[in-house]
Amino acid sequence: MAQFAKPENALKRAEELINVGQKQAALQALHDLITSKRYRAWQKTLEKIMFKYVELCVDMRRGRFAKDGLIQYRIVCQQVNVSSLEEVIKYFMHLSTERAEQARSQAQALEDALDVEDLEADNRPEDLMLSYVSGEKGKDRSDRELVTPWFKFLWETYRTVLEILRNNSKLEALYAMTAHRAFQFCKQYKRTTEFRRLCEIIRNHLANLNKYRDQRDRPDLTAPESLQLYLDTRVEQLKIATDLALWQEAFRSVEDIHGLMTMVKKSPKPSLMVVYYAKLTEIFWVADSHLYHAYAWLKLFTLQKSYNKNLTQKDLQLIASSVLLAALAVTPYDHKHGASHLEIENEKERNLRMSSLIGFNLDPKRENRELLSRSSLIAELASKGVMTCVSQEVKDLYNILEHEFLPLDLASKAQSLLTKISKLGGKLSSVPSVSEVQLSQYIPALEKLTTMRVLQQVSQVYQSVKIEMLSKMIPFFDFSFVEKISVDAVKYNFVAVKVDHRKGAVVFGNEDIESDKVCDHLTVLAESLNKARSLIYPPVKKQPRLGDSLYVLADIVDKEHKRLLARKSIIEKRKEEHERQMLEMEKEEESKKMKLQKITEEAEQKRLATEYTRRKEQRIRAEIEEREYQEAQALFLEAKKNKKIKKNVLEGEKVTKQTLIDLALSEQLKERQEMEKKLQKLAKTMDYLERAKREEESPLIEQAFQQRLVEEKILHEREQLREIELSRQHHAGDLQEKNRLSRLLDNKLIFQEKIVSRRQEEHNRLKKEREDRINQSSKTPDEGSLFVIIAVAWTTD
Repeated sequence: MAQFAKPENALKRAEELINVGQKQAALQALHDLITSKRYRAWQKTLEKIMFKYVELCVDMRRGRFAKDGLIQYRIVCQQVNVSSLEEVIKYFMHLSTERAEQARSQAQALEDALDVEDLEADNRPEDLMLSYVSGEKGKDRSDRELVTPWFKFLWETYRTVLEILRNNSKLEALYAMTAHRAFQFCKQYKRTTEFRRLCEIIRNHLANLNKYRDQRDRPDLTAPESLQLYLDTRVEQLKIATDLALWQEAFRSVEDIHGLMTMVKKSPKPSLMVVYYAKLTEIFWVADSHLYHAYAWLKLFTLQKSYNKNLTQKDLQLIASSVLLAALAVTPYDHKHGASHLEIENEKERNLRMSSLIGFNLDPKRENRELLSRSSLIAELASKGVMTCVSQEVKDLYNILEHEFLPLDLASKAQSLLTKISKLGGKLSSVPSVSEVQLSQYIPALEKLTTMRVLQQVSQVYQSVKIEMLSKMIPFFDFSFVEKISVDAVKYNFVAVKVDHRKGAVVFGNEDIESDKVCDHLTVLAESLNKARSLIYPPVKKQPRLGDSLYVLADIVDKEHKRLLARKSIIEKRKEEHERQMLEMEKEEESKKMKLQKITEEAEQKRLATEYTRRKEQRIRAEIEEREYQEAQALFLEAKKNKKIKKNVLEGEKVTKQTLIDLALSEQLKERQEMEKKLQKLAKTMDYLERAKREEESPLIEQAFQQRLVEEKILHEREQLREIELSRQHHAGDLQEKNRLSRLLDNKLIFQEKIVSRRQEEHNRLKKEREDRINQSSKTPDEGSLFVIIAVAWTTD
């Protein structure tokens, strides 16, 4: 890890390394400086270093380095200059976006370049093998390799910035801007997987914020500015989810917005609520929840009529027509017919949940079918004045379907009106949140409603109808689809219909003997016949005879006596049973009283023990506070004597130990900052002094160098001459010595020849003796002679 005296040196070193192509070493040097605990006081140079640091991170696509550096820089400037952190993060996102756009502009086929399921997933082994063995060698593979890494890095940039800013109350606007840019990234490039992950990240951030809301520097959702930023972020999330057709994520976004509104218990701006209800209409329509879709349209109509001053009459009429048609599109029967108790309770909870999302306050104790229903919705439309704003065609259709009785002409009249209604719609100029309204989307549901109304009205007039005639009465669908609609209507007890294909007829009414209508008719018929019989044959009163009466009276007395005896025994048994039950009840009451008394005593003992513990804790806490107060007073007096505390403590203010510690820390921080300023000033002065000294001594050094060169040259020449003279003297002496010894050369040669000849003779003699000994020993060899021969031979050698 490199150590630098000043941050400027690290920046200069990094630029030098970049110039020679060593970007990784430059990045590591800056990373060591940023993560070092030595430079924790913010200064302008650190901001320049961070700009260069993020440039290197983006250039080399090192997301982990960028995250570490930004976290350390956040610690440095959190309390001093948070705007510097904001500028660095904005520059980081700008560079990442710019490089990604450059890579995208270089690729001509964007869809091929972005054909990746998950930007956070690495290349699989099978993908690498396929790339080597396949014939994809051209532009498609180059585009994929060029664009995808930069988009991965851009996505990682958004995640890093959101993670750094998630708990910073001073950078809430930057957090919201980053989330919006990440949403636009997902929308522009159709990144559904990343969008789901981004929504989950923001949702977790809000959950952690609510969990640890008491910590310092956390955003306060009760503040209007913070709430508006979070709501704007969630609304943008809802818009992008609907644009990407991620309806499940859109519904979760709606729940997030509703949770924020209920958390602070404050109604947001009407412009935001208009977008909220507009997206709710789309979500409920896709989910085939026509009832909730209609209620959402009603809330949207109410908001536009109340708060939109620029709303034109044409747009108001189109919105009101949508509300009424959405209400008519709801099926006219109850889907809970024949449902179990559990299903009814689940439906009730679902209605309560949806009503809270839509904004209707309902009483959960009321019956389930009274919470949200088609009949209550239509009554609500009349009370809110929707009927007065709808177009004439929609109003005529409503009257035909809901109030008029036209079993033969209902479908034909409704068809002409539906044809006109399907052509209505268009863009809303005065409602920016609802871009376009098309009434043609309600035509299939209205045709189905018209079919059910025809079946309902025909069943009240006819007992049976030919299939051909019914098909002519309902021109919208084939009879097979009409039969399917009738099956659903019969299932939910809306109409009683039977189709007899053998006779080619449709039979209306339930002919079962146990049906409600048949039972009522039979009861009325039986009462009428009984009344007619009593009128035709009135009852005759006869005088009974005395004997028959006495005989009957004896039997009656006997039966009455037996009945009384039986009644007496029954009463006795009931008395005994009652007494036994009373005894059991008294015993049970006594046991309950004993248990209650025992529980009360235990509770009282626990209360006394808790009270004793609480008082003991209070006494200990009071003693600790008193001791701390005394220590604080002593520290205050000592600090006052040392004049370390100047005017930070007001006269008469209660001084605590924590206050003195904070004051001491602040004084130490001030002293440290002053010392750093003095050191910087001293370093600057020494730098100038050293520079001046070097400027003054540079000509003197040059002069001394030239003088030294002259002296060295003279010394070199002198040494050369001395060496030459010595060489000449040695050569002359050697010649004299040679001449002196040359007269002994002949004697030396004669002596040499004598020595050589004598040694040659000695050698030949010894050689001959050895050969004789060898020859003699080879005739009779034994161990002793062999040893002697070897010894002689060794000695000779």
